[in-house]
Amino acid sequence: MKILYFTLALLFANVAISQTHQITKHNGEQLDVNFIKNENGLIYYSVNGSSEEIKISKHAVSSITNKQTKQTQKISDRIIVDSKDDYKMVTVLPQEKTVGLKQTGTFTGVSTKTKGEPPIANQNQTAMRIKSKSASNGSPFVSITEKDGKYEATTYVY
Repeated sequence: MKILYFTLALLFANVAISQTHQITKHNGEQLDVNFIKNENGLIYYSVNGSSEEIKISKHAVSSITNKQTKQTQKISDRIIVDSKDDYKMVTVLPQEKTVGLKQTGTFTGVSTKTKGEPPIANQNQTAMRIKSKSASNGSPFVSITEKDGKYEATTYVY
Protein backbone atom coordinates (compact mmCIF):
# COMPACT_ATOMS: atom_id res chain seq x y z
CA MET A 1 0.00 0.00 0.00
CA LYS A 2 2.90 2.36 0.75
CA ILE A 3 4.32 1.68 -2.68
CA LEU A 4 0.98 2.53 -4.30
CA TYR A 5 0.74 5.85 -2.44
CA PHE A 6 4.34 6.67 -3.25
CA THR A 7 3.81 5.90 -6.94
CA LEU A 8 0.66 8.04 -7.10
CA ALA A 9 2.37 10.91 -5.31
CA LEU A 10 5.29 10.70 -7.71
CA LEU A 11 2.96 10.79 -10.74
CA PHE A 12 1.02 13.81 -9.46
CA ALA A 13 4.23 15.63 -8.52
CA ASN A 14 5.59 15.05 -12.02
CA VAL A 15 2.44 16.55 -13.58
CA ALA A 16 2.53 19.51 -11.20
CA ILE A 17 6.12 20.52 -12.02
CA SER A 18 6.08 19.77 -15.75
CA GLN A 19 5.85 22.48 -18.36
CA THR A 20 2.20 23.11 -19.18
CA HIS A 21 2.43 25.39 -22.22
CA GLN A 22 4.50 25.90 -25.32
CA ILE A 23 5.18 29.42 -26.59
CA THR A 24 5.89 29.68 -30.30
CA LYS A 25 7.71 32.85 -31.26
CA HIS A 26 7.56 34.49 -34.70
CA ASN A 27 11.24 33.70 -35.29
CA GLY A 28 10.42 29.96 -35.03
CA GLU A 29 11.77 29.42 -31.52
CA GLN A 30 9.63 27.29 -29.21
CA LEU A 31 9.74 27.57 -25.42
CA ASP A 32 8.33 25.04 -22.95
CA VAL A 33 7.01 27.15 -20.07
CA ASN A 34 4.42 27.55 -17.37
CA PHE A 35 2.15 30.28 -18.71
CA ILE A 36 1.06 32.81 -16.06
CA LYS A 37 -0.87 35.62 -17.75
CA ASN A 38 -1.29 37.85 -20.79
CA GLU A 39 -1.60 41.44 -19.61
CA ASN A 40 -0.96 44.93 -21.03
CA GLY A 41 0.76 43.70 -24.18
CA LEU A 42 3.15 41.42 -22.28
CA ILE A 43 3.11 37.65 -21.74
CA TYR A 44 4.26 36.47 -18.31
CA TYR A 45 5.64 32.96 -17.82
CA SER A 46 8.07 30.96 -15.71
CA VAL A 47 10.50 28.21 -16.64
CA ASN A 48 10.86 24.80 -15.01
CA GLY A 49 12.29 24.87 -11.51
CA SER A 50 11.96 28.63 -11.10
CA SER A 51 9.27 30.83 -9.64
CA GLU A 52 10.67 33.95 -11.32
CA GLU A 53 8.24 35.69 -13.68
CA ILE A 54 9.71 36.29 -17.11
CA LYS A 55 8.00 38.60 -19.55
CA ILE A 56 8.00 38.85 -23.32
CA SER A 57 6.24 41.20 -25.71
CA LYS A 58 3.04 39.85 -27.25
CA HIS A 59 4.38 41.07 -30.62
CA ALA A 60 7.22 38.52 -30.42
CA VAL A 61 4.83 35.60 -29.73
CA SER A 62 2.85 33.86 -32.45
CA SER A 63 0.84 31.43 -30.31
CA ILE A 64 0.58 29.65 -26.98
CA THR A 65 -0.36 25.96 -26.92
CA ASN A 66 -1.73 24.24 -23.83
CA LYS A 67 0.03 20.86 -23.83
CA GLN A 68 -2.68 19.08 -21.84
CA THR A 69 -5.70 20.12 -23.92
CA LYS A 70 -3.80 20.73 -27.19
CA GLN A 71 -5.60 24.07 -27.56
CA THR A 72 -3.69 26.79 -29.37
CA GLN A 73 -4.34 30.45 -28.73
CA LYS A 74 -3.12 32.88 -31.39
CA ILE A 75 -1.43 35.91 -29.81
CA SER A 76 -0.28 38.08 -32.73
CA ASP A 77 0.17 38.04 -36.47
CA ARG A 78 3.58 38.27 -38.08
CA ILE A 79 4.18 41.66 -39.70
CA ILE A 80 6.30 41.66 -42.83
CA VAL A 81 7.71 45.02 -43.90
CA ASP A 82 9.40 44.91 -47.30
CA SER A 83 9.68 48.51 -48.41
CA LYS A 84 9.26 52.14 -47.43
CA ASP A 85 5.65 51.95 -48.69
CA ASP A 86 4.78 49.59 -45.82
CA TYR A 87 5.28 52.31 -43.20
CA LYS A 88 1.63 52.02 -42.13
CA MET A 89 2.31 48.51 -40.79
CA VAL A 90 5.21 49.66 -38.55
CA THR A 91 4.16 49.66 -34.90
CA VAL A 92 5.47 52.22 -32.42
CA LEU A 93 6.05 50.51 -29.07
CA PRO A 94 7.04 51.89 -25.68
CA GLN A 95 10.50 50.74 -24.59
CA GLU A 96 9.13 48.36 -21.91
CA LYS A 97 7.08 46.42 -24.49
CA THR A 98 10.04 45.49 -26.70
CA VAL A 99 11.17 42.59 -24.47
CA GLY A 100 11.84 39.54 -26.64
CA LEU A 101 12.32 41.52 -29.87
CA LYS A 102 15.76 41.84 -31.45
CA GLN A 103 17.21 45.35 -31.72
CA THR A 104 18.44 46.11 -35.23
CA GLY A 105 19.57 49.71 -35.06
CA THR A 106 19.08 53.24 -33.86
CA PHE A 107 18.86 56.59 -35.56
CA THR A 108 18.39 60.14 -34.34
CA GLY A 109 16.91 63.30 -35.74
CA VAL A 110 15.11 66.52 -35.06
CA SER A 111 11.36 66.54 -34.46
CA THR A 112 9.20 68.18 -37.11
CA LYS A 113 8.17 71.74 -36.31
CA THR A 114 5.86 73.38 -38.81
CA LYS A 115 4.82 76.97 -38.19
CA GLY A 116 1.12 77.22 -37.34
CA GLU A 117 0.65 73.49 -36.74
CA PRO A 118 -0.50 72.20 -33.34
CA PRO A 119 2.02 70.05 -31.40
CA ILE A 120 0.04 66.84 -32.02
CA ALA A 121 0.28 67.34 -35.80
CA ASN A 122 4.03 67.84 -35.49
CA GLN A 123 4.32 64.61 -33.44
CA ASN A 124 2.29 62.72 -36.05
CA GLN A 125 4.54 63.96 -38.88
CA THR A 126 7.66 63.00 -36.95
CA ALA A 127 6.21 59.55 -36.19
CA MET A 128 5.33 59.05 -39.87
CA ARG A 129 8.89 59.99 -40.93
CA ILE A 130 10.35 57.58 -38.34
CA LYS A 131 7.99 54.79 -39.45
CA SER A 132 9.02 55.32 -43.08
CA LYS A 133 12.69 55.05 -42.19
CA SER A 134 12.04 51.96 -40.08
CA ALA A 135 10.07 50.36 -42.92
CA SER A 136 12.87 51.05 -45.41
CA ASN A 137 15.20 49.16 -43.03
CA GLY A 138 12.75 46.22 -42.89
CA SER A 139 11.92 46.66 -39.20
CA PRO A 140 8.24 46.25 -38.21
CA PHE A 141 8.69 47.80 -34.74
CA VAL A 142 10.18 51.05 -33.49
CA SER A 143 10.56 52.67 -30.09
CA ILE A 144 10.84 56.46 -29.94
CA THR A 145 12.26 58.57 -27.13
CA GLU A 146 11.97 62.33 -27.48
CA LYS A 147 13.82 65.04 -25.57
CA ASP A 148 14.19 68.77 -26.22
CA GLY A 149 12.95 68.62 -29.82
CA LYS A 150 15.24 65.73 -30.76
CA TYR A 151 14.37 62.06 -30.95
CA GLU A 152 16.13 58.74 -30.84
CA ALA A 153 14.41 55.81 -32.53
CA THR A 154 15.36 52.17 -31.99
CA THR A 155 14.19 49.59 -34.52
CA TYR A 156 13.28 45.98 -33.72
CA VAL A 157 12.58 42.75 -35.60
CA TYR A 158 11.44 39.28 -34.48
